[in-house]
Amino acid sequence: MIITIDELTFECIIGILDAERTTKQKVIVKAEIDYDYEDGFIDYALVTEHIKNSMKEHKFKLIEEAILSLQTSLKTSFASINSLNLTIYKPDILPDCRIGITQKTNY
Repeated sequence: MIITIDELTFECIIGILDAERTTKQKVIVKAEIDYDYEDGFIDYALVTEHIKNSMKEHKFKLIEEAILSLQTSLKTSFASINSLNLTIYKPDILPDCRIGITQKTNY
């Protein structure tokens, strides 16, 4: 089975610029989680809360750091995950496009 979480939108502190360290900005997260349903279902509401709470708590400087942390913590919290495709966007960082980073992980 694959859980798809699309357009998970919230605000958090993320970035390296001085203003980004003090002012929350919007992020958008997309996740595709492949898991073995036979081992039990994964509660997608808990996954979304995990992502939001982790990003708000850690106040990452780089999107890359956030993705690497989430790929580890999601697997720890939801052991039946086989693979994770995770994208984090900072939609307001540039006026004419949406910037994001994607990481694909097989466990």
